[in-house]
Amino acid sequence: MSTTYSSTDKQNMDIIRKYFTDLTDQQLDHFARLGTLYKEWNSKINVISRKDIEQLYERHILHSLSIAKIIQFKPGTTVLDVGTGGGFPGIPLAILFPQTSFLLVDSIAKKIKVVNEVASALNLQNVKAEHLRVEEVKQKFDFVVSRAVTAFPTFFAMVRTKVAKQSNNDLPNGILYLKGGDFEQEISDFKPQVRIYDLRNYFEEEYFETKRLIHLTLNNRQ
Repeated sequence: MSTTYSSTDKQNMDIIRKYFTDLTDQQLDHFARLGTLYKEWNSKINVISRKDIEQLYERHILHSLSIAKIIQFKPGTTVLDVGTGGGFPGIPLAILFPQTSFLLVDSIAKKIKVVNEVASALNLQNVKAEHLRVEEVKQKFDFVVSRAVTAFPTFFAMVRTKVAKQSNNDLPNGILYLKGGDFEQEISDFKPQVRIYDLRNYFEEEYFETKRLIHLTLNNRQ
């Protein structure tokens, strides 16, 4: 597998630099390489739609990194990425937070293969990816993250026992759920433990107009 990246990927990096100005050289290199890695693997194992692979940096990488506009994970934080697919939001967040430990799980084995290959190519020591259903995960984490794998009440039921009680970050432990569209009815039973962040307040691209991040405090609901 190639470990180089193209001039196109360097140009795509402009959208990452635009919103994250203090990245290290290694982080910049890792983000730049994601374009080539995902295009090569996606041609073998389809984990991203043909339409979206051309918008990888905006619709997948930057969307994943939007979580970092809400919280900066402190060293030692543990994060579970449920239904990670090709590694989102886990892989971009793992690059951004090298001192945070990430477990990425998905019920589809071929998707986890892609995640492991990408993580290996970048030598991401803080990423572990497993072919598991979330119900099979035994340990607890500070945060559970995901990109709208199902309706929010269903997701809550799946992961509510996976969150540790002791909070060490500026946000209380819980769920960080990236979602678009109208979901007010889905979260009505969870107020006031829910806070909604409009991503259009952080990014000017049209894609983020309808995108939001749900933070549900979980350490006092178990």
